[in-house]
Amino acid sequence: MSIAACLLLYSFAVVVLGPRLLTRWTRAGVAPRLGITAWLVAIASVLASWAAAAVFLTVELIHHWNQPGQILSTCFAVLQVVATGGAGIILQLGLFVLTALATAAATVLAVRLARSLARARSRTHDHARMARVVGRRMPGSDAIVLDAPERLAYCVAGRPHTIVVTSGALDVLDDTHLRAVLAHERAHLTGRHHLLLATTRGLTAALPRVALFTAGATEIARLLEMCADDAAARSHGPQTVLGALLTLSGVASLPAGALGATGVGVVARAERLVEPAGFTQRMRSRLLLAAAATLLAVGPLLTGVLAAAGIAFCDPSTIY
Repeated sequence: MSIAACLLLYSFAVVVLGPRLLTRWTRAGVAPRLGITAWLVAIASVLASWAAAAVFLTVELIHHWNQPGQILSTCFAVLQVVATGGAGIILQLGLFVLTALATAAATVLAVRLARSLARARSRTHDHARMARVVGRRMPGSDAIVLDAPERLAYCVAGRPHTIVVTSGALDVLDDTHLRAVLAHERAHLTGRHHLLLATTRGLTAALPRVALFTAGATEIARLLEMCADDAAARSHGPQTVLGALLTLSGVASLPAGALGATGVGVVARAERLVEPAGFTQRMRSRLLLAAAATLLAVGPLLTGVLAAAGIAFCDPSTIY
């Protein structure tokens, strides 16, 4: 079996098993940063496997194009016959076209992702600019106030980044809750959470049928809110953050591309603020997620090494 086939099998296993396992391990938000890391590493691991498989398949096809007598591997002999033309020029050309289509698909994916990121950047920058034009600066803060009855507080990336609070939110938030909300939004901007969201949502738009990408985008968005909650709680206390969260909950949806205190996962976030995880649970979750992220990070490389070494049903003489 070639390295390309092994990498594709590895990526298939991660795509099928990853969403369910990672969702279960990160649902409680005990270690949100490590949870985000595990999701991102899983997604990157699959993309890297696909890219490497395409490269190895192309190299393998070219390398054996004019060597019909050379056997690629005992368990991949059929592909060897087709690739070297032993099964006829039609099948040989068909495999070549298939390889070209796989390369084209990877290119299309990259282009779609780049366009999605560009659109998201343009949308948020325009929103930030218009908010600064229409709104007014909040006294004693860098936030912008928009006159609107909806109770909203959110941030958008731009030049500069902008925190927006509506007059409706100011009417229901006291000073301590307002400071906690602003700390929450600053944590989003400081952590560059908008870049992670734009990337994961771009992948979802490009490949909406891949559950790892769709579930990853949803879970990462929820975990990012928990990270911002933790940052605000460190300076203002979990009860203050909880009070602000409940005050603004159940409001209208946020603008596209915005990150807000009540954007996603309000119930789960409130539960973890009311009853934080104990030391044992935190350590167990951290060790589990760290181990998962490490295995996923080395997965493609380890798969390639095992395939090249002839382990796991791969022929030792196969080098591609």
